[in-house]
Amino acid sequence: MTLTDTRVDDSYPTRITGKPEHLPRTHPTVWGTEADGPLDAATLANHEARGYTVVDQLLSPGEVQTYWQELVRMSSGDHRDDERVITEAKTGEVRSIFDVHETSELIAELVRDPRVLDRARQILGSEVYIHQSRVNYMPGFKGTGFYWHSDFETWHAEDGMPVPRAVSCSIALTDNYPFNGGLMVMPGSQRTFVQCAGETPEDNYKSSLKEQRVGVPSEEDITALAAEYGIDQFTGQAGSALWFDSNVMHGSSNNITPYPRSNIFVVFNSVENALREPYAAIEPRPAFIAGRDSTPLTR
Repeated sequence: MTLTDTRVDDSYPTRITGKPEHLPRTHPTVWGTEADGPLDAATLANHEARGYTVVDQLLSPGEVQTYWQELVRMSSGDHRDDERVITEAKTGEVRSIFDVHETSELIAELVRDPRVLDRARQILGSEVYIHQSRVNYMPGFKGTGFYWHSDFETWHAEDGMPVPRAVSCSIALTDNYPFNGGLMVMPGSQRTFVQCAGETPEDNYKSSLKEQRVGVPSEEDITALAAEYGIDQFTGQAGSALWFDSNVMHGSSNNITPYPRSNIFVVFNSVENALREPYAAIEPRPAFIAGRDSTPLTR
């Protein structure tokens, strides 16, 4: 399939040359039912309306400590030749490490844990596979945030994800306070697809993973969305998890406090939503960022 062929069947056009518009989402947020997993009907209805769900104490304190030590292990050593390791633009410190479900036995077990996998299957109403996995490090004083964006806009434009039938799970390994760069989300914003302007540069991922400049909404768009949906923030103890839709508008601020914020981040995609050719890029991003093997996960 060529890039032109992909764009013919495009429900969410973006990276356009004209003025970006706000398009209504034509697909559900929740694809499964109460009978399909551990979330009850009320929680699913709330997730459909708000685009996210918080699960407190998904991991026990002992598990948190085990995974925290794994993050420390993965961030140590010389990473200069490993393209899966993304460093801070200004400090050179580790910002994110991708493809961790392939490089860490502990995280490979975690993504198949029923507490995680069953919720992903239920929300997406199908078998699932890993579109992306990573660990994020936001150290005290030096951690930089992520500007407002919809993940699906990038995954659609640069990876070829057809529709927003994907869900992210962010598991906190440190306490999330209102003041240490916690993730902010606009509840209900998943119902609106915000087009972005500009063409996708070649190998855009090499710079966008440090600081995204293409595929982000304008300040005018963010102002309008905030006025319509408001802003919530994910706070809670280490071990809690945030499940959020791929098209929810979200972002985080810099962490200038002494308190670090780190998490394991896993994106589940429906096997019925396997990637095609990119909708607005010349070539797809590497597999360590956007997995193209849609073999269903098994326990």
